[in-house]
Amino acid sequence: MSNLDYIRRRFLPHIWCSGCGHGIVMNNMIRAIDELGIPKDQIVAVSGIGCSSRVVGYLDFHTIHTLHGRALAYATGVKLAKPELKVIVPMGDGDALAIGGNHFIHACARNIDITAIIMNNSIYGMTGGQVSPLTGHGEKGTTAPFGNVSHPIDVVKLATAAGATYVARTTTYHAPQMVKFIKEAIQHKGFSVVEVFSQCPTYYGRQNRKGEAVDMMRHFKEHAVKAGSETKMDDPERLEIGEFVRVDKPEYVETYDAMVRQSREK
Repeated sequence: MSNLDYIRRRFLPHIWCSGCGHGIVMNNMIRAIDELGIPKDQIVAVSGIGCSSRVVGYLDFHTIHTLHGRALAYATGVKLAKPELKVIVPMGDGDALAIGGNHFIHACARNIDITAIIMNNSIYGMTGGQVSPLTGHGEKGTTAPFGNVSHPIDVVKLATAAGATYVARTTTYHAPQMVKFIKEAIQHKGFSVVEVFSQCPTYYGRQNRKGEAVDMMRHFKEHAVKAGSETKMDDPERLEIGEFVRVDKPEYVETYDAMVRQSREK
């Protein structure tokens, strides 16, 4: 099918700023689903609030636009009720790691079969450019005009430590790699995390003198290194991309259902 077959065109034009990376993420998510041949009625896309969360409004799947930070809680309910469906959660900084951080940790620990796509643009874009849990130390936002005092959360390390069984990271520049990782994540039986560095030229770019969208994507191209590369140790500007975790572990819904069946037999 054409990518347009997956879009609710009546809701266009979209709300994203010119140069925003989130449209690239949505496009490559659609490519991954199309290449996997998953019927549209077998997918549920769940989001919370934010620029990234608008993805579900444009997708012609079963979709749920939920409360800020609660996307994974709703997604968990969907997966428990309809385990045969593929559940995908496009997320931003806040939904995943601020107000939604506790849900994220426990979804990882449960190893529930959900795919979380985290769009890391290092800022709260929709609400005015405030610093987020992913804003770099010393970088500026409307709530940190002299520089961010906090250090950013490492999504890959947090997801790994919490128990996610598939973890990958890429950028909007590396589109073919993004498609590959999203396909692997959807097919993986367990909680999967794909972090995507996504440019925000309107707020993050302007406040931190990163240039326009093309400049920010060029930065992704020039500073990305393969996961595990020793180059990362020499340059903190480097972005490690690749697959970090792929392990098999009992999945939550299957384990829960088996326990219920066992209890009924007694």
